[in-house]
Amino acid sequence: MVLLRISLFGKFRVCRDERPVPGIDAGKVQQLFSYLLLHRDRPHAREKLASLFWDSTTTAQSKKHLRQTLWQLQSSLDEAHSAQVIHVEPEWVQVNTTDDFWLDVALFEQTFLLAQGTAGRELSADDAQKLRQATQLYQGNLLEGWYHDWCLYERERFLHMYLGMLDKLMGYSEARRAYEDGIRYGQMILRYDLARERTHRRLIRLFYQAGNRTEALRQFDRCEAALSRELGVRPARGTLVLNEQIRADTLAADDPILMVLADDEDGLNAGINPEPTGLPEAISRLRQMRATLTLLQQQVDSCLEACRQALHE
Repeated sequence: MVLLRISLFGKFRVCRDERPVPGIDAGKVQQLFSYLLLHRDRPHAREKLASLFWDSTTTAQSKKHLRQTLWQLQSSLDEAHSAQVIHVEPEWVQVNTTDDFWLDVALFEQTFLLAQGTAGRELSADDAQKLRQATQLYQGNLLEGWYHDWCLYERERFLHMYLGMLDKLMGYSEARRAYEDGIRYGQMILRYDLARERTHRRLIRLFYQAGNRTEALRQFDRCEAALSRELGVRPARGTLVLNEQIRADTLAADDPILMVLADDEDGLNAGINPEPTGLPEAISRLRQMRATLTLLQQQVDSCLEACRQALHE
């Protein structure tokens, strides 16, 4: 069976054998199919779908439009795919989730959930590779050019996931001193959120760690300009302190604490659920805090030992 490929990132596309499936060009057909795909985990009442997509018509007219649109969608998919993609009942409609088709947002979200709760520096090489592959699926914002309320919410949700994945990869790269990779991920984030201060702060640090103090200072200037232009605010105190340390050349570029503090900012969870949503996530957060405290304690012990040795010399 030839795999049906459906893409919702960027431009809406449904392809078979790398060719667009005919008959899905109408706007309402694409909108209805996209909505069902995004909410594929449950059946949808036909009456609700009719009122959602044809709210300016009478109930009878909206049901007629839905019936015609479903027929057009099913006919096109049936010709392109041997299995039934849309399951239609007298009162309910749902995407057949057991069907064998490729959907970019499904793979993307699955990878996001697998990485949730794991700090960037703690990712395995395999996990990091999966995140890289998932970010490559993001060929633009969800259903670009559409401005329906249901679409705007989902677009924002997936954008947060995308930025969170890139945050994770920044942390992973910094922990392994792959500074150029970390810088590239940070720049990708700023293409979508230019006033994201924590990303500017991490880029400042990454440039400095890579030995490019000049570019680190320029990154602070870019951060200051973006915050002023888009939000009308000054950089936070932590960003100002970091800039002053770099100007004075007093920041320890390879300090492991920098990596721990950096990972505290890499918010894959922060994009969607800022607070723990259950016991497993709470346990994961506490373990991360314990690891941070352990590293800080080791650093303090090392400094104390150095001071003792200096006193005895």
